[in-house]
Amino acid sequence: MKKIFRIFHYLKGYKKEVILNIVFNLLYVFASLFSFVMVIPFVSVLFGIIKPPEFCPELSFNKDIIIDYFSWHLNNYSQIYGVFQCLAIISIVYIFFAFLSALFRYLGMYFLAPIRNGVIKDLRNDIYHKITILPLSFFSNQKKGDLISRMTSDLLDIEISVISSLQMMIKDPLMVIVFLITLTIASPKLVVFIALIMPLVGFLIRKIGKSLNRNSVKGQKQIGALLSTAEETLGATRVIDSYNAEAIIKTKFQQQNNIYSKLMTKILRRKELAIPLTEIFGILALVVIVIFGGLMVIKGEIHPSILIGFVLLFARIIAPMQSVTNAYYNFKKASAAAERIYDILDAKEKIIEKPDAIQMEGFKEKIEYQGVSFSYMEEKEEANIILDNINLTIHKGETIAIVGKSGSGKSTLLDLLSRFQEVGRGDILIDGTSIKDFNINSLRKQIGIVTQESILFNDTIFGNIAFGQEVQEEEMEEAAKIANAHEFIIKLPKGYYTNIGDRGLSLSGGERQRICIARAVLKNPSILILDEATSSLDTQSERLVQESLEKVTKGRTTLVIAHRLSTIINADKIIVMDKGKIVEEGNHQSLLSQNGIYSKLIELQTLSL
Repeated sequence: MKKIFRIFHYLKGYKKEVILNIVFNLLYVFASLFSFVMVIPFVSVLFGIIKPPEFCPELSFNKDIIIDYFSWHLNNYSQIYGVFQCLAIISIVYIFFAFLSALFRYLGMYFLAPIRNGVIKDLRNDIYHKITILPLSFFSNQKKGDLISRMTSDLLDIEISVISSLQMMIKDPLMVIVFLITLTIASPKLVVFIALIMPLVGFLIRKIGKSLNRNSVKGQKQIGALLSTAEETLGATRVIDSYNAEAIIKTKFQQQNNIYSKLMTKILRRKELAIPLTEIFGILALVVIVIFGGLMVIKGEIHPSILIGFVLLFARIIAPMQSVTNAYYNFKKASAAAERIYDILDAKEKIIEKPDAIQMEGFKEKIEYQGVSFSYMEEKEEANIILDNINLTIHKGETIAIVGKSGSGKSTLLDLLSRFQEVGRGDILIDGTSIKDFNINSLRKQIGIVTQESILFNDTIFGNIAFGQEVQEEEMEEAAKIANAHEFIIKLPKGYYTNIGDRGLSLSGGERQRICIARAVLKNPSILILDEATSSLDTQSERLVQESLEKVTKGRTTLVIAHRLSTIINADKIIVMDKGKIVEEGNHQSLLSQNGIYSKLIELQTLSL
C-alpha cells in the first residue's frame, strides 16, 4: 500500500483542484446532512409523534432544545397556515438543499477530472522518461511486452482503481465521519451498538483484501507475459508461418490467456464481496438500532424523533460505507500495479551525470581505454566478466576494426564509449578528459552509430533521417546522396515524405540501412561507430552500403565491428578480441603473419565462400 500512497505525491501539481474538490465535497456532505436532519421535527410534529412545547425555547447548542425550537415553530406555522402549506414549504426547502447537494457533488467531480487525468499523464511521462535514461543492462532482463504492460494496463488499473476512487476517498469518508458525529450527538448509546459490529466487518475486509492483493500481483505479471507473447508473435510472423507453428503459438497464447482469465475471475469475485458484505452488516446494524432504539423510546430515554432521525441518517451512510470498502479493495488490487510501476521508477540509474559536468566541444587528438573492465554483476565473477583490463589508444582520423567471436565483448567495448554502459574499473579518456566528466548529451552528440539492425520509426523518411535534429531539405538530400539513398527515395510515391511504416518494413534491408547511414551523416559526428552494419545484407545491398560507408568514414575517426573481414582489410588498425581481452592488434598483413586467431578467422571465411 505504501506504493499507492506515493502516487498521491503527484497531487502536488494540482493543489488548486484538490482544495476545490475537498471544499465542494464538504458542502455536499453538509447540504445532504441538513436535508435529512430537517425531516426529523417536521415528521414528528405533523404526524403527532411528539407534542411541541407550550412556549418557544431560546435556541442553544443542545439537541433537545433544537428539536423543541423547530417543533414549536413548525406547529405554530401549521396551525396558522394549515398542514398542507407547511408541508409544501418544507418540501421546497428540502428540494432546494437536495439541488445544492447535487450541484456541490457535480462541482466536486468537475475539479476531480483534471486531477484524475493529470496524475496518470504525469505518471506515464515519468515512466517513459525513465525508460529512455535507464542503462542497457536494465533491459537485458526485461521483456518488451511486460514493459508495455506496465505503461498501459498497470496504469489503467491505477486510474480505474485509485484515481477514480479519489472522489470516494474524499466525499464518502467525509460523509461517514460527519454523519457519525451527528449520530453520536443524537445518541451515543446507539452508536456503541454500531461500534460493536464494526471490528468484525474490518476483520473480514482486511482478510479478503490480502487475498485480493496476492492475486492482483499474479494477474499483473500474467498480463505482462501475455503481451510479451503477442509482441514476439508480431515480430516473428515469417518464422511462425515458415515452420507451420501457428497451432503451437496459438496454444501457448491460449494457455496464458486462460490463466489470466481465471486469475481475473478470482479477483473480481473477491472484489465484488465488498458491497454485499458491507450491506449485510449495515442492515444488521440497522436492525439492532431499531430494536434497541425502540426499547429506549419506550423507556423514555430518547425522543421518538431522535430514533427516526438516527435511522434515516444511518440508512443514508450505508452507501458511503460501501463505497469506502470498495475503495479499499480497489487500493489493494491496484497496489500490485503500483509496485510494478515503481520497479521502473525506482530502478537505479547506473549512468549518472556529474552535477558539474562539462560540455564536450569536439574531438581533437585521441581516445584512450585505460585498464577498462566491465561486468554485468556487481561482484567480479569469472563467468560474468565481459571486458577485462582493456588498454587501447585510438588517434583522430583512424579507422579501427574490432573482430572476434560472438560474446568476446566487441559491442560492449563501444557501448562504454557512448556511456550506454558505465565503466566498471579503469577509465576512458577523450583528449585527456574522462568521459564521466562530460555532459552525456554533449558526448553522444560527437558520436554517430550505425548498427546491424536498421532501427527506424513509423514516420516519413524525412523524419527518420532528421531524427532529433532540425535541418533543411537541402541538407537532408546531401546526406542521402552520400549514403547512396537519394536515388531510391525520390522514386517513392511521396519522396522524402513517404511514410515507411512500422520499423520501415515497407523498404528492403539495404534501403533501410542506407537511411540509417544518412541519419548518421546528417548528424556529422566526430566519431563514427559501425556495429556490423553490413552483416545482414545480401551481396548487392552490401556493395551499395559499403560504398556509402566509405564516403562517410573519410576524415572521421571510425570504429568498426566487422563480421565480414573482407570489409576491414584497409583499416588502420585491427583489434582481435577473445573472452573480453585484446589478444591481437595490428594491420591486416601483420596479423596474418602472426598466424593467430585473426588468420584463422580469415581462413574460415575464405573456406566458407
